[in-house]
Amino acid sequence: MEEMVCSNCRLIISHGDKCPLCGNSNLTRRWSGYLIVLNADMSEIAKKLDIKVNSVFALNIKD
Repeated sequence: MEEMVCSNCRLIISHGDKCPLCGNSNLTRRWSGYLIVLNADMSEIAKKLDIKVNSVFALNIKD
């Protein structure tokens, strides 16, 4: 299965039809680039992107 991305929080989801992080059901397969957050509390990039959990996120969602 192709990975999908939540259009709200940019979490990359490998299965399901709803985002487990924010509950949004608006998912897309049109994305590029990814960011792996290992320590959201210490990451300056995570703070700038308002990411509060350790996971994998898309950098760009295409329209």
